[in-house]
Amino acid sequence: MIHLDTSFLIRALVPGSPEGAQVRAWLRGDVPLRISSIAWSEFLCGPVDSEASRLAALVVGEAIGFTAADAELAASLFNGSGRRRGTLLDSMIAATAIRAGAALATADRADFTRFHAAGLELVP
Repeated sequence: MIHLDTSFLIRALVPGSPEGAQVRAWLRGDVPLRISSIAWSEFLCGPVDSEASRLAALVVGEAIGFTAADAELAASLFNGSGRRRGTLLDSMIAATAIRAGAALATADRADFTRFHAAGLELVP
């Protein structure tokens, strides 16, 4: 299973993008693609039109909910990585992927590499 980060999903919707080609390859290979409710919320904050959100929802299905266990892990990731402003959502997205045992596809690898030691696998 692969979770998509907001940045990856946005780029995947751009015609001819490498991310779009990768999503199509995963879908052809029956790789389950999902998204956390945190990343889904970021995505819907847009700008995104209704057609793009409809298409994205077909790709990722229902968003994976953020649980109390995710909250605890996210807080640990956030606190352990320096409590940097603007990184709490990344910590939450990472925690959800770790709990689900999913690799994370992101266009912003630098935002997530610090979570590798906690078990986050990034899609190459």
